Amino acid sequence: MSENTRFMAPDPEHRVNAVSADEELAGLVERVTFHSEETGFTVLKVRARGHRDLVSVTATAAEINPGEWIEARGEWRIDPRHGRQFQSRSLVVRPPDSLEGIERYLGSGLIRGIGPHYAKKLVAAFGKDVFDIIEKRSARLLEVEGIGPQRREAIRAAWQEQKAVRTIMTFLFSHGVSTSRAFRIFKAYGEEAIERIRMDPYCLARDIRGIGFRTADRIAERLGIRKDSELRARAAVDYQLLELTDEGHCAYPLANLVARTSSALDIPENIVQDAICHGIAERRLTQRAGPDGAPLIYLARFDLAESDLARRFVRLARGTGPLANVDADKALPWVEAQIGFSLAPAQREAVRTALRAKAMIITGGPGVGKTTLVRAILDIFEAKRLKVVLCAPTGRAAKRLAESSGREAKTVHRLLAFDARTGEFRHNERHPLMGDLFVVDESSMMDLLLAHDLIRAIPPSAELILVGDVDQLPSVGPGCILRDLIESGVAPVVRLTHIFRQAARSRIVTNAHRINEGLMPEFPAASADENEDCYFVHSADPAAAARTLVRLVTQNIPRRFRLDPIQDIQVITPMQRGELGARHLNAALQDALNPTGPTVVRFGVRFRQGDKVMQLQNDYDKDVFNGDIGRIVRVHEEERQLHVRFDDRIVRYDFQELDELAPAYAITIHKSQGSEYPCVVVPIHTQHYMLLQRNLLYTALTRGRRLVVLIGTMKALAVAIGRVEAHARHTTLRERLCEAMQTAS
Repeated sequence: MSENTRFMAPDPEHRVNAVSADEELAGLVERVTFHSEETGFTVLKVRARGHRDLVSVTATAAEINPGEWIEARGEWRIDPRHGRQFQSRSLVVRPPDSLEGIERYLGSGLIRGIGPHYAKKLVAAFGKDVFDIIEKRSARLLEVEGIGPQRREAIRAAWQEQKAVRTIMTFLFSHGVSTSRAFRIFKAYGEEAIERIRMDPYCLARDIRGIGFRTADRIAERLGIRKDSELRARAAVDYQLLELTDEGHCAYPLANLVARTSSALDIPENIVQDAICHGIAERRLTQRAGPDGAPLIYLARFDLAESDLARRFVRLARGTGPLANVDADKALPWVEAQIGFSLAPAQREAVRTALRAKAMIITGGPGVGKTTLVRAILDIFEAKRLKVVLCAPTGRAAKRLAESSGREAKTVHRLLAFDARTGEFRHNERHPLMGDLFVVDESSMMDLLLAHDLIRAIPPSAELILVGDVDQLPSVGPGCILRDLIESGVAPVVRLTHIFRQAARSRIVTNAHRINEGLMPEFPAASADENEDCYFVHSADPAAAARTLVRLVTQNIPRRFRLDPIQDIQVITPMQRGELGARHLNAALQDALNPTGPTVVRFGVRFRQGDKVMQLQNDYDKDVFNGDIGRIVRVHEEERQLHVRFDDRIVRYDFQELDELAPAYAITIHKSQGSEYPCVVVPIHTQHYMLLQRNLLYTALTRGRRLVVLIGTMKALAVAIGRVEAHARHTTLRERLCEAMQTAS
């Protein structure tokens, strides 16, 4: 067991009425009623010496578990809501030493693989030696009925893991920092975690999801690192540049970076400038002139990715395609007979381009025939016995591409095949992919790093076709890849604009094009027949709009349009915060659609069996990626795991890994990119004013396949339509493409 741990006083904001002071209390923890991983505030039920009934104890602690023995000093108070409590000012936690305490401790779910059933068996078999058996002589666990080699190893590993995690938690807690990320710190650094943090606390902000610069900065201050130290300034510059990549920038103007870092973190500008120079000297940062001649500062890997992507794309685009010798005048009638109708003039010209070009771009809005065009091109390539490879940036986009093309399609990540041993994709310039034609759908979603990884893996002899809607939101990650490629002129671009007759009957399609042209959309009356597919519900008050949205999702839309409220209806919203933000709407929709069932709370979020959830980051070990949506099928208390179904497979998450997931009844419009849903419900309100812009509204509308319902105000709608390119991104890919093309000429 870990060493005894002393903790500080309870939350000063927990106000109660004093009765007496300077008391001592000792006893066995029966259960943990409440524990905040953010503040450490804890409420315990304790079987205390000298008390017949369980005693309520409040404390502030990194972690306490049932079965442990506590010795507390504090005072008895009467809480107006909860009655008599012992409020501790100091607390000592000791490992359990009674058989009852040990059994309760092991059965509390602290150790994966041991629940109440196996806790009773282990204590019966080994008594007070059970901790020593698990830690040092785990082979003896096989003596217990029901424990085989696999469970034995799981118990041994979980025991070592929880010891290390508790040590990290205690360290963080002693420095006034939330303990909620201790497990992720352990996964990143192992048993060297505390030493790594002592040497450079800012490594936490660089390496650990959910820990920002300010959290690392608090630890640094406790460790005696000065506010104007070089270490802090260098970390601050890196942090600011990483924050800016989250905003879509590949680089940032030098003067603005200095001012931003200095102002945000109270570091003198000359020290920030020195930190940038040091980063450039160490090649962590690079400097390059921007389009206006002003210097831009890059994190080195983004600079490399931009320059290498430009060079490789230009090299790939040069020359002729694999079907350059095919007669287009013969191929076009043949493929039209295959698909059963005639192609439009722009589509026919696009087919001719695909036959002669080495790389090309197909763009256009909804209903303009991109899918039909791609199918025609694929038919011609496959008729010539050439291998076609289809991919898209997200799982949902890849699934849509497979359904529309009738062929296998993968995510870019799965196509490139991540190798956990090396931490890199298996396919690259040294081990290229196999194929003659590569088609990337929803390519506007590809950020700089993913596009660079893909272009490195495409064989020089192959043809590349990028398909996407350049008028949608740019990628969540840094860069404007599709727009920069189009504007550079490096590869031929086909922009489809003709709306086909069947699509023209849809208000979703016609309104999307109206919005893209800067015109207000047109909506039917609320009483219109069910053939209408795009509605607007006026609600001026945000709180009232949120209530209306919940009623529409849970009652009105399912009843009128016969749609499943969880499977078929997706709420997409401009932002996370506010009454019409994803966080509040998720809580409201969870209460309405899935109010009961096995539940676990982690990182301030409630996860319940049956919930719809979204993956928030790429996890190559689990083979799930940012934006994947699944359903929780089991909350497994004994194994301390959540089981989530993504399509046809189950993925397991330790409770400590749940910061990778978020409820997905409501998601942001950015997160919805590349996906289509039978129905989308979109709050659009002046509460979202800072984020309202045309491409955001356009993207939201085009996510709905059968039905779109907007809720909010016409004023917010007009603001969004009138605001174009509100936030330009700093990238030099277009200029580098042009330079690479000139160099290659």
